[in-house]
Amino acid sequence: MNTDIKLEASWLKHLENEFQQPYMQTLKNFLKEQKTQGKTILPKGSLWFNALNSTPLDKVKVVILGQDPYPTIGHAHGLCFSALPDVKPLPKSLINIYKELQDDLGIDNFHTPYLQPWAKQGVLLLNAVLTVEAGKSNSHQGKGWEQFTDKIIEIVNQECDNVVFILWGAYAQKKGSSIDTTKHIIIKSPHPSPLSAYRGFFGSRPFSRTNTFLISRGEKAIDWRV
Repeated sequence: MNTDIKLEASWLKHLENEFQQPYMQTLKNFLKEQKTQGKTILPKGSLWFNALNSTPLDKVKVVILGQDPYPTIGHAHGLCFSALPDVKPLPKSLINIYKELQDDLGIDNFHTPYLQPWAKQGVLLLNAVLTVEAGKSNSHQGKGWEQFTDKIIEIVNQECDNVVFILWGAYAQKKGSSIDTTKHIIIKSPHPSPLSAYRGFFGSRPFSRTNTFLISRGEKAIDWRV
């Protein structure tokens, strides 16, 4: 959408036509307008597609769905639930994700919020909305990103086999409602946010369940350490 944005080849092959669709032109115009008005868009443009560029389509083993980027400057870098390495304190939902990971597999990741190592192993950390105005959560909802990320999920659903879709909360579960469960597995629970984590996120063991499934299909387990 910006001339400086590059998209990894395996994704570009399937998404190239999306950029010509009317909804994407509308989204592009909205983002241009926001910039013209002096608003800060997060993350920076080169990181909008970081999830796709970090996890090529043929490497996708796990999909974790988030909602939109962190609205605090210096946090978001294009992977859901992840923040840049120096961010402190850790985002609250991520703290709960790490608590569950520690209970599940005994892994302590509390030293960093940076989940890029997961992405490099085939964990597609995809937000439904890929940009946000600084300081305003959900400010870019309903502008077109959801249609684009629905297309990404559709592509994974069609082109890949034996993918683990981790769907935390009602929003992610609705977005993943068309996933073919004869080809893929869905692990769902309440969202890890402080408001809902105690309703069943804790104790859901998504990390060990993911690895058990991958190993059963002859795939390498994810090393969840960062």
